[in-house]
Amino acid sequence: MASVIHSQKGSSNDRYTFSSRPRPVQNRTKYRQRLANEEDEPPNYGNIMYDRRVVRGNTYAQHVLPLNVQPDPVDLQRQQEARRGVLARKRAKEHFRPRTPQPVEGRKNIDVQTELYLEELCDRAPETSVECQTDAFLDKPATPLFIPAKTGKDVATQIQEGELFDFDIEVQPMLEVLVGKTMEQSLLEVMEEEELASLRQQQRAFQELRNAELVEVQRLEEQERRHRQEKDRRLRQQQEVLDHQREVAEKVAARAFAQQYLTDLLPSVFTSLREHGFFYDPVERDLETCFLPWLMDQMSEDLEKRAACRTLLDMLIRDVAQQRLDRFQNVIN
Repeated sequence: MASVIHSQKGSSNDRYTFSSRPRPVQNRTKYRQRLANEEDEPPNYGNIMYDRRVVRGNTYAQHVLPLNVQPDPVDLQRQQEARRGVLARKRAKEHFRPRTPQPVEGRKNIDVQTELYLEELCDRAPETSVECQTDAFLDKPATPLFIPAKTGKDVATQIQEGELFDFDIEVQPMLEVLVGKTMEQSLLEVMEEEELASLRQQQRAFQELRNAELVEVQRLEEQERRHRQEKDRRLRQQQEVLDHQREVAEKVAARAFAQQYLTDLLPSVFTSLREHGFFYDPVERDLETCFLPWLMDQMSEDLEKRAACRTLLDMLIRDVAQQRLDRFQNVIN
């Protein structure tokens, strides 16, 4: 909270006013952004440093003038008179300040150094060439820190003791607010602890009742499970007995049918196999499957060899005839 204090002199009572009225700083939202509808709502003060009810400064001599009110003409006239008086005193002091008298005829005034140490004044400063042998590859010195030059004017205001602030009087309302806020917060915490203890007791009672109900439900579920398992086991036993009886009846019927069917099966099977050629002469089958294919393969190889020999002989005859023809033509030419 920044404010500038201005003092108005020239009246019987010195008044101090603020150029900007003090206002509390809003709480900064670090992890969330305030919504648009929350900006119009009044802030919820949780710290007395931002509470509007806490008054800061001198509450007895504080008199804030609205900015839009025109200044008093009497005060303006007094300020102008005070300003004119300051200018008149400044001119009088300048008039009565001792000055250097005018020189007499034949002489003139010159500037003389009045400092403790005299120095030669000349148009051109003396220059001297100086050489210095330095080591090779010296490290660059550290760059000095930048210190900005001081700007502006220093202004001070003298305030006598007791003019602005009396600690014993000013701290009393703040202490009352602190104590009241602390007592209120303490009462709220005690009530909250009692309410939490009551809620915990209710939770314990509800948990005990719930545990008893869960135990009873588990017992009933286990009983129902045993009954269901016993029923399923009895049903499986009865089904197995029925399946066994049906299987025995099917086996007896199948055996009787097989004996009746196989009485005439053997003669008919031999007759059918003989008709389809399953009973044959082994010598004849060996000739058909082994000897005749081998004989055909050998004949094919002999025929292929004869054809290759004939082809080779034809090529030789053609080459010899061509050579004789070429030789005869050469002789004629």
